[in-house]
Amino acid sequence: MKQGTFVSKLFSRATLRGIFAIALFIVIWEAGARSEQWFGFRMPFLGLVPPPTDVAVSWAGLLGDAGYWQSWYMSFLRVFGGFLAAMLIGIPLGLFMAVNKTFYGIYFPTFEIMRPIPPLAWVPASIIFWPTQELSIAFVTFLGAFYTIVINVLGGARSINKQFLQAAQSMGASQWDIFRRIVLPATLPSIVVGSAVGMGITWEVVVAAEMISGGGGSGGASGGLGFFIWSSYVGGSYEQIVVGMISIGIAGYFSSEILRQLGGLLTPWLKTR
Repeated sequence: MKQGTFVSKLFSRATLRGIFAIALFIVIWEAGARSEQWFGFRMPFLGLVPPPTDVAVSWAGLLGDAGYWQSWYMSFLRVFGGFLAAMLIGIPLGLFMAVNKTFYGIYFPTFEIMRPIPPLAWVPASIIFWPTQELSIAFVTFLGAFYTIVINVLGGARSINKQFLQAAQSMGASQWDIFRRIVLPATLPSIVVGSAVGMGITWEVVVAAEMISGGGGSGGASGGLGFFIWSSYVGGSYEQIVVGMISIGIAGYFSSEILRQLGGLLTPWLKTR
């Protein structure tokens, strides 16, 4: 990216509006959390939340804590492990169901029955059936992205205009050429969307799975951000609870943003600017 383009985006109206919205949210949060101290009454919902200044002080103290960064590392490892498995299985499965009516008729009814089951409902079963808690968390994380990816890939592939396929067949194109030059490029935008959405769901699932299962380890350093939040709650450190929540939000945002940027490189024909 050229320096001029970067500077123009940095000071664009959209960026400035985002900065203003965040600053306004922090001001309202601070005022609400300190409403009893400043105004003599407790603001509903915000009155018991730690103020952002206290959260910032607590966060600053954690920046030098190796356990905090180990929690980041463990959650990232679990998220990207489960997400990668969901991509490697979900994309081919969705494409195969789209191009093979027999396989679609056999597999899709079972898929639709399993899909509404929340990934967190699998936590007790996965703890029982998988030999380690680490594998249990990885499995639940995989489910968080799997169904979303398959549905998006399947929908994108089945929405292709059949006239394109018929035209390619009439000109002598093989099934592989049709798949490589028509089906796959037309499905790429749906793969990108499904991946970005699936990544967000994966972060939600892995944090909850870490809380429920104890993080896959006996110590908070190996428990991930979800177990970090839970242990902070048990220890009465409410500022650290908020730190963990914000950390998850930042991690999820950047993970999805990386996927969107990669998707933009894979689908340059969709760029409008």
